[in-house]
Amino acid sequence: MTNWRTYDRVAETYEAIHAPRFAAPAKDLVAEAAIGDGERVLDLGTGTGLVAAAALDAGARIVGIDESTAMLHVAHRARPTLPLVAADVIDLPFRPMTFDVAIGGFVLAHFTKPDTALFDVLRVLKPRGRVAFSVWADRQPDAFEQAWEELVTTVVPPRMLTSAAQEAVPGRERFARRESLQEVLYDAGIRNVRLERKRYQFSYRRDDYVEGLGVWARGRFLRDMLGDAGWASFLERARADFAQRFPDPLQDFRDVTFAIGAKE
Repeated sequence: MTNWRTYDRVAETYEAIHAPRFAAPAKDLVAEAAIGDGERVLDLGTGTGLVAAAALDAGARIVGIDESTAMLHVAHRARPTLPLVAADVIDLPFRPMTFDVAIGGFVLAHFTKPDTALFDVLRVLKPRGRVAFSVWADRQPDAFEQAWEELVTTVVPPRMLTSAAQEAVPGRERFARRESLQEVLYDAGIRNVRLERKRYQFSYRRDDYVEGLGVWARGRFLRDMLGDAGWASFLERARADFAQRFPDPLQDFRDVTFAIGAKE
């Protein structure tokens, strides 16, 4: 049985719907990390390879890792030149002081034990090696998220949804706050931390946006709970509801915080 917490069942949807939009923050993350030609770079939680591809374009010698083999399979098909490894961040299969830079796009919040994960990340970095992460910034839910929440809570109690989201992405709320993000990185031994915030506008076809919501933690949990037939029925109802409420296409605004620092 597939574990709903992983991205294995939604890898194709992620690549088709979200990857074209998230390519922009991936390129910006690489730029913020000031990755230079020939540097050895480790992309943590590479997913379908967006950040790794941006680092490769910048001239890096890149390796992307992810624990989801389905995401890596899609990454290999979509970006076949990327070196990819199935691995967990808390047990990196690399020797100490291997990389110049460790980078991670929207992965930090997924770490169950960020201190343990960052300890191993720093282990494989060279002295004064750099780290760079992007995280979703703190903000109020928009009208689209509120509409989705209303629909989802007709079939799942809010408390159960909150628990599921916390289980799948334990650091989502914590790392959305600048102070918490900076504190965790500093406690791990990362110095000269710089935080930059940027707003993005993602345009989605309305039906694509609704389908793409199934990629995130609450959507994965709901799909697992309802089964394929029930999930298809729920998506049909959600599309109809969004069609009544919102124009097509949807303009989704998101704030991203980039955190850049160096090994002590």
